[in-house]
Amino acid sequence: MADIRLATPADLNSVVDCARKAYEHYIDIIGRKPAPMDADYADFIAKQNVFLICDPRPRGHVVFYRQDDCMLLWSVAVDPAHHGRGYGRQLMDYVETEAARQKLRAVRLFTHEKMRRNLTLYPALGYREIGRKNEKGFDRVFFEKAVKTT
Repeated sequence: MADIRLATPADLNSVVDCARKAYEHYIDIIGRKPAPMDADYADFIAKQNVFLICDPRPRGHVVFYRQDDCMLLWSVAVDPAHHGRGYGRQLMDYVETEAARQKLRAVRLFTHEKMRRNLTLYPALGYREIGRKNEKGFDRVFFEKAVKTT
């Protein structure tokens, strides 16, 4: 299993490059750059919202933060050269574990309605659709998963 660690300012280029590689194929599908390609990762890193999965070098990252009584999983990205190794699932599990540790009610996430794979993946991982709306020019589908408490 790969290690997950907090991103530092020194990781900025790696995070930006990974987001570009992970999301660029969606440009033609949705007709514009996905939001994670234009994100202010320096700000996310400064706020300690970015975690890297390393094996031993960074292979992907997740951006998440607390929002009211939930954890918002803002984005998850894995370098396409390293797909199929479970890194994305490990990152999502990390967010769910952190939400439980903080005694939050649920993990929420969103995807673009044209990212069809995600529309079947997230329900398979236990997330339920809670709504759809256009937000910042993106047609988003929102999901939520209750946090398991111990």
